[in-house]
Amino acid sequence: MAKIKLTKNEQKAQKDALKMYERYLPTLTLKKQQLQTEIRTIDARARQVREKREALEREFNEWIAVFGEADVFRPETVTVKNIRKGYGNIAGVSIPIYEGADFGRGDYDLFETPLWIDLAADRMEKVLSLDLEADVLDEQVRLLSKELRTTTQRVNLFEKVMIPETKANIKKISVYLGDQQVAAVVRSKISKKKLQAVGGETK
Repeated sequence: MAKIKLTKNEQKAQKDALKMYERYLPTLTLKKQQLQTEIRTIDARARQVREKREALEREFNEWIAVFGEADVFRPETVTVKNIRKGYGNIAGVSIPIYEGADFGRGDYDLFETPLWIDLAADRMEKVLSLDLEADVLDEQVRLLSKELRTTTQRVNLFEKVMIPETKANIKKISVYLGDQQVAAVVRSKISKKKLQAVGGETK
């Protein structure tokens, strides 16, 4: 604990500081709760997206297997050319928002490849799009978790250090000033008695 001056000015400064801490603490606590809720919601969304992606991939693999020409379709047939992102704000944190992606198609001979290749490429784009969306959701969670750690540290600092220390400082100053006041009254009474005694002797 830093050394404090035992004065009325310091007492006022400590009381002002306590008011400020007690005013900010509920805001920080609310922000912490909001971040925790948002992280849980986004985590659940990311799980749903991944489950959807896995189901689509299973369906895709089964679908290709039916044609018995699985080696005709290669992953490089579809490539990601551009990821479109917007930005949002949650509890003061700027986060990316997935808005879609642009895909490229590899060159293949329309006469030599089966008709279902275009349909397979469409399915592949959906799978890749879900992957990209899940990645962006993971980034949201990472950014919000970082802010949650900082906010939690601040809440703990206010609750466990700043507010208790400031209250202790105010009490210490109040006790000291009270003692000084009592001592001043006692000194005043002693001085008065001495003056009365001196006055009595001179009569």
